[in-house]
Amino acid sequence: MIITKNTIIGDILDTDGSVAPFFLEIGMHCLGCPSARGETIEEACMVHGTNADELVAKLNKHFGNE
Repeated sequence: MIITKNTIIGDILDTDGSVAPFFLEIGMHCLGCPSARGETIEEACMVHGTNADELVAKLNKHFGNE
């Protein structure tokens, strides 16, 4: 899976739930919320005041897309 800032969080979690801690460690504790699952990485990072590019890079590294 290739991750971009426009990737939906729910799609990522459905593909590999083991990445949930990546979201939790930057303050996204609402992963089970239906609206959170429908947000893009960019939208969620904007709401939580975190860097979307850093999270995208970390997720792509996890998925082997360096």
